[in-house]
Amino acid sequence: MEKVFNKLVRDDIPDIIKQNGETPVTRILNDDEYKEELYKKLIEEANEVIESKDSNSTLEELADVLEVLKAIAKLNNSDLNDVIKIGDQKRIKRGGFEKRIFLEKNIK
Repeated sequence: MEKVFNKLVRDDIPDIIKQNGETPVTRILNDDEYKEELYKKLIEEANEVIESKDSNSTLEELADVLEVLKAIAKLNNSDLNDVIKIGDQKRIKRGGFEKRIFLEKNIK
């Protein structure tokens, strides 16, 4: 039975498919396709975080989001440490989300 995925997968997935006695059909994405598919993957993984049912599955899905973020940073000639540094700077300037503030409106 053929399963169609048409999505970016982790590097070892084709080998895992082979170990299961199946034949993966793959291709290597060009730079523009890779960027587009990474953004799609980020949305997919973020939705899986939202849909997770317990702390363990939430952490698993957050790890997937993290892996995608690493790849996007690398695509932009950077790394996760640079992203964290920028995030820290933004937190100093604008705060984080610890206070759970929900802005309803702004009146002039």
